[in-house]
This record gives sequence, structure tokens and C-alpha cells, in this order.
Amino acid sequence: MNQTAVAPTADDVAAVRRFSRFYTRQLGLLAESMLASPFSLSEARVLYELAHGRDMTASDLIRELGLDAGYLSRMLRKFEEQGLIRRAAAEDDARRAVITLTPKGEAAFAPLDRGSHEGVVTMLEKVAPPDRPRLVTATKTIARLLGEPSPTPEPYILRGLETGDAGWITHRQAVIYAQEYGWTDPRMEALVAEILTAFVRNFDPAHERAWIAERDGEVVGSVFVSRASPEVAQLRLLYVEPSARGLGLGRRLVDECIRFSRARGYKTLMLWTHDILVPAVRIYQAAGFKLVKEERHDEFGHDVNGQIWEMGL
Repeated sequence: MNQTAVAPTADDVAAVRRFSRFYTRQLGLLAESMLASPFSLSEARVLYELAHGRDMTASDLIRELGLDAGYLSRMLRKFEEQGLIRRAAAEDDARRAVITLTPKGEAAFAPLDRGSHEGVVTMLEKVAPPDRPRLVTATKTIARLLGEPSPTPEPYILRGLETGDAGWITHRQAVIYAQEYGWTDPRMEALVAEILTAFVRNFDPAHERAWIAERDGEVVGSVFVSRASPEVAQLRLLYVEPSARGLGLGRRLVDECIRFSRARGYKTLMLWTHDILVPAVRIYQAAGFKLVKEERHDEFGHDVNGQIWEMGL
């Protein structure tokens, strides 16, 4: 059960079922590229897994493809008789039979792979080029949210500021703070926009830096270091998307700010936050920041306690 334990609504279920029916039709169109081959769709899926997997066993194929054990056993026996696969004991466990394609099997799979590739190309060509990145990102997001393991050991990447990031970060910070803390006053969004506008217009690459966290093509967090004075750097606008929390991303972003500020010769790294932002405050404390000043204000439509934290570098 998920952490919030909130049951999906009827509209949620209907939307997913509608998408499932639609995408099943799309898969049917892709499968037409295999009609001229001697392999069924299930056989083609097994050949695909063997071509792209490493040290695959029958148990792996059953788990990955959801196939019946008896059906798969008959299929593998047929492939073996045709000389498409070979089985050998695993190097680390003789009880495990590793299945691999033979050269003949690789040759048989090649036209299937080409047909599938060409089918996807045809499908993507129907989508306007500016919309293709959104489609690809959406497929990655669906797979990740439904439990597909990350294809890379690092669950996110860090990069610099790119076109569109400033507007997106302004939007997401305004939405997240409104949802999680009730800061719906438009002055909150205006402040974030002003900070980012000043950062972009006055950017000094020798003394300032932005880190944008990206996961499957989506921005999931960010932080900025700006120059407050020749000796003082300021950490600004740290945020992490709810979907990326628990990955250690917040601490990683703060650590990057600290390393950068030290490397640029700053004496102090400071930041402004609020005591209500408990997860962020904990990160700052764990990193070594010290609280130096507090002051209440109502700039965001609520009476809140602003705090200034500093770290000697």
C-alpha cells in the first residue's frame, strides 16, 4: 500500500483503463511488423529478452514476461531443436541453466528487431517533433511509477541551468509551497521569480552556480549559489519534488553548494529559510550550518518565522 493509503478515484481508474485500451491498440499495430515472421508475439518477446539480457534463465523469463512455466518450457525446447538457443550451467552456480542465443538465433532475431524499431519510428513520426520529448519522458515516468528498476545506478543527474528551467522552478516552488504549507499568497511566487530573474540577468559563472536535478527527463529539484559579497555566498531556492524525496537529493544539492563555495574562496555560506520547512532545516543542520538570526514576517500571507543560517568555510 502506498504511504498516503488513499484509494484511487473512479476517474483515476477510468483514465488508466482508457489509456490501457488505447495503448493495447498501438501495440497491436507494432505487432503487425512481425506478421511476416515465423514467430508468435510471445516467441518474439522471449527472443528479445535473450538478445538484450545477460545470463538469463527460464525463471528470469517467467518473471520478466509473466509466461506460464509449461508454455515457456515447450517454447525453449522448440528453439533448442531449431538451433536458436543454447543452455549452459552458470559459472557461479551449476544448478542454474543460462540461456543464450546462438549465431543462428541472433540472425533470426535481427529482422524482428528491425521491424519493431521501424514500427516505433513510424509511430513517433506521427507526433510533432516538439512533442516527442514529452511523450518519451511520459513513458519513462509511467514505467518508473509502476515499479520498473532504474536503468542506471544513479536515480538522477545534476546539470546546469537550461532554457525553461527558471520558469518551471518558479511554477513548481509556488505549487509545492501552496500544497504543503498553505502559502497561496502570490507574493511567494513573485519572490521566487525575482530571485531567479536577478540570478539569470547578473549571472557570474566564476562565483555563482545552479544545479538542476533531472530524473527521466523531468526536473525534480534545484539549488542555486549566488554572490552576496566577495566573501559571502548565498544558498538559494533549494527544493526537491515529492516524487524524488528519499533519494538523498536534498543533501546532495546542499553538499554541491558547500564544495563550490569553498572552491571559489568564499569565507561564509549563508541561507534564508523558515523553521516550518523542517526537512530542509534538518539538512542544513546536518551539513554544519548554524542558526544566527530569526525574524517573524507575513510576506507569504501567513505569520512565519524566517531564519538565517550560516556556515564558516
